[in-house]
Amino acid sequence: MRSSNPVFSRRGIGRNNGQAGFNAGQQPQAGNPYAANPYAQQPTTNPYAQQGQMPGAPSPQGAPPAAPYAGRMTMDDVVARTAMTVGTVVVTAAVAWFTDMSLGLAIGAALVAMVLAFTQAFKRKAVPALILGYAAFEGLFLGAISNYVDNYIADGAAMQAVLGTMAVFTAVLVMYKTRIIRVTQRFYRFVLAAAIGFVLLMGVNLLFAVFGGGDGLGFRSGGMGILFGVIGIVLGACFLALDFKQVEDGIAYGAPREESWLAAFGLTLTLVWIYLEFLRLIAILQSDG
Repeated sequence: MRSSNPVFSRRGIGRNNGQAGFNAGQQPQAGNPYAANPYAQQPTTNPYAQQGQMPGAPSPQGAPPAAPYAGRMTMDDVVARTAMTVGTVVVTAAVAWFTDMSLGLAIGAALVAMVLAFTQAFKRKAVPALILGYAAFEGLFLGAISNYVDNYIADGAAMQAVLGTMAVFTAVLVMYKTRIIRVTQRFYRFVLAAAIGFVLLMGVNLLFAVFGGGDGLGFRSGGMGILFGVIGIVLGACFLALDFKQVEDGIAYGAPREESWLAAFGLTLTLVWIYLEFLRLIAILQSDG
């Protein structure tokens, strides 16, 4: 299954029709987006092509995992890289908050972060400098906009949004690990379609707001704003499940270690999405109250 995240969509992390995304041999298959998998090893030299499992992945019988294969992504790699990217966001957000960074500079930082994110998304390999640069500029934007909302719109909104984001992350992780949430092709297609529709509606609303003034079509204020805020958070939770699936499959099927940077990048993008939706929703609720 291909990820909805552009970071993963051109890579073999995941399964397609039951085939391992990284270790399957390079036999061409109709409709298989991973037929030309750049990470697949030759069948004659790959000892895992027949077994369907990389060392370090839990066996179907629940036996202890074997030692990780050299050069392959592990959970420790993903956790360490994610801690670096999220930590960078937090540090630069604190700098923007305590220096009372202006909204004009914050918007500029957001644009730079967007450029860096798109640049990384369309590169074939992870570039840690781009990912950490994105995290730094995104943190500046989040810190400034959070400070503004906290001081002028909804007191305590930033901390509530942080707690809400942490709660969603924990809940989705628990439900994914216990298989309450199962990432299937149907789940993926539903989330992708919903996300495209959501982004298109928000884009149209923004255009009406810019050229027509006011709140545009009202999708981000009042009752509609509350509804779409909840939808945005639910979509973020669904993207978290997709991110967890990509990490799980990447580890199980032998993704190269540098792919852990892309996993961290994808998780950071999703956490930023959820945080902003919480911040917007809390601001609407408190301003209306």
